[in-house]
Amino acid sequence: MWYQKELILPAKPRGFHLITEDIIRAIPELKSIKIGLCHVFIQHTSASLTINENADITVREDFESFFNRTVREGESYYRHNYEGDDDLPAHIKSSLLGASVQIPISNGRFNMGVWQGVYLGEHRDYGGQRSLLITLQGEAL
Repeated sequence: MWYQKELILPAKPRGFHLITEDIIRAIPELKSIKIGLCHVFIQHTSASLTINENADITVREDFESFFNRTVREGESYYRHNYEGDDDLPAHIKSSLLGASVQIPISNGRFNMGVWQGVYLGEHRDYGGQRSLLITLQGEAL
């Protein structure tokens, strides 16, 4: 079984946002898969996806602080800056974290750790809506 759907996330402020439940709501077909994989791909170059701590918001805040210190805005050597000081750093952060995640499926549910969730890393001050392409593959229940 294969299934694919586009999910449009509304604009979110800069930072890291848990989107696990948004993904699950978008794919009710998940419940019909006995064993498989869910691949989530973000169709943007200035936002990212990653899997990490889903309970304590300070983890997401610390991620944002770390990446802002590590990949600074307004560096004099940046040449790609015509969309603003946050543009090239957003591309770098996206490349560091990645554009996709893959989640195992077992008995109609994501088989992630208790404390794991999918993050959207919004690296622009005004990134706008974000499009995710979700692909399910697996054996039906």
